[in-house]
Amino acid sequence: MIYLFLLIMSFVLTYLIKNYYIKHAILDEVNERSSHTVPTPHGGGIALSITWFLGLFYLYFTSQIDATLFYTLLVGIIISVVSFFDDFYDLSPKIRLLTQGVVAFGGLYFLGGFKSLDLFLFSIDNQIVTNIFAFLLIVWFINLYNFLDGINGYAGSEAVFLSIAGFILFGGSHFIVLGVAVLGFLVWNFGNAKIFMGDVGSTLLGYNVAIFTIYYANQKPTNLWIWIILFGIFWFDATLTLIRRKLNAEKLSQAHKKHAYQRLNQAGWSHQKVTNYSITVNILLFCIVYFIPNTFVAFALSLMLLYSIIKVIDNKESFR
Repeated sequence: MIYLFLLIMSFVLTYLIKNYYIKHAILDEVNERSSHTVPTPHGGGIALSITWFLGLFYLYFTSQIDATLFYTLLVGIIISVVSFFDDFYDLSPKIRLLTQGVVAFGGLYFLGGFKSLDLFLFSIDNQIVTNIFAFLLIVWFINLYNFLDGINGYAGSEAVFLSIAGFILFGGSHFIVLGVAVLGFLVWNFGNAKIFMGDVGSTLLGYNVAIFTIYYANQKPTNLWIWIILFGIFWFDATLTLIRRKLNAEKLSQAHKKHAYQRLNQAGWSHQKVTNYSITVNILLFCIVYFIPNTFVAFALSLMLLYSIIKVIDNKESFR
């Protein structure tokens, strides 16, 4: 019953926020990085964030979530609040990066650090190395989720997929709470979007994915690669695009439209078509994880799948 309540809450809050923003003309204007063509309300991630944290407290007070995971995920309030102001006041990159560093440090503190980095052939147990890796992973996941939030339903459907996959593979009511919190928002964002998520939602989701990755890797080191595979469609695109832009001697802080999903949109694919195909790819990635017990083989297959998709996209709309 609580999950239905949270779903309705997210749905209604998104609706109210959308109407408030439209009434007060608080809209995301079209610019050189935009994939939308008309001004649209943004900041709908407020609804999913409020719903998510309310659900977390419910799980904690009903003893349905590990206290370590609860306090770690609660640190996400910091990135949500700062990102809320960033959505409307365009905070400086230094403030954003400082905030990301604070939440990364806070998350690792409550997790008790990152225990072991499994690299298939050997493991790294040095706590300095593993925690530096984990710190950078959290910061990178926060940013790349923000980068990939650019077309209707894309970031939201990714979060719903990860919630379902996480619940099937690991169990845990927190995955259901996250899924329904995002789903209530996604109703208004999928297809012909009535409102966008904004940084307040995307940075929180990136933080959550990073924490799930480290938390479950602490339970079993190979779980790191399971989450890397599941999150593949986002991190592979963001990382490869960053590398390509660096090789092109581009200014990395400059706005661009070179991510794979953006190039598909430029090639004539609608937002919904791109999102639908991303869901299909995610299902394939889940099947790789679910049916192939050898983590190294699963990771190698996922890389081949993702790289082949990028090559197909390059043929449709070249990377310039």
